[in-house]
Amino acid sequence: MTHLTQKALIIIDMQRGMADPKTGRRNNPQAEDNIAALLAAWRAAGQPIVHVRHMSRSPASVFWPGQTGAEFQERFTPLPTEHVMEKNVTDAFIGSGLERWLHVRGIKELVIVGVSTNYSVEATARSAGNLGFLTFVVSDASFTFDMNDLTGTLRQAEDIHLMSLSNLQGEYATVISTADLLAQMHTDFQNKR
Repeated sequence: MTHLTQKALIIIDMQRGMADPKTGRRNNPQAEDNIAALLAAWRAAGQPIVHVRHMSRSPASVFWPGQTGAEFQERFTPLPTEHVMEKNVTDAFIGSGLERWLHVRGIKELVIVGVSTNYSVEATARSAGNLGFLTFVVSDASFTFDMNDLTGTLRQAEDIHLMSLSNLQGEYATVISTADLLAQMHTDFQNKR
């Protein structure tokens, strides 16, 4: 049997603080279920998984170390065999050792999920693409929040999410749905048997 190409699942910032009321209104209410489905598929396939946790430098943040907001959400608690890394900025590659960890293992393909689409997901996907990784961002396994633009106009999370994914598509990553990715994994597995 031929081995499947290693494709790492990068789960970004799925921490308890993301459910804090301070984060505001969001899109993709099904994102956590989709992330959980991908996590289960990766575990079943024995593929590499990286859990990224944001540790804020601001004591006022829900992600300040030592607070419950910085802890992983229960359904995304890493297994002992899964890699955990921490970041202090939006980009999971900066100052974290992630690039080296992937290269040492010969991993060239990444699937990125999590939050927030227009911050950590987009920043990480841009770096991944620029570093030469074949990168996929799962559109319905990521989400963001409403926010004001520079003029003070409130922008809906749905619009911000779509624009962020549009920024990535084709230039830094391929945007894909959970269903399409799972179908692709199933086909790859069948073809490698």
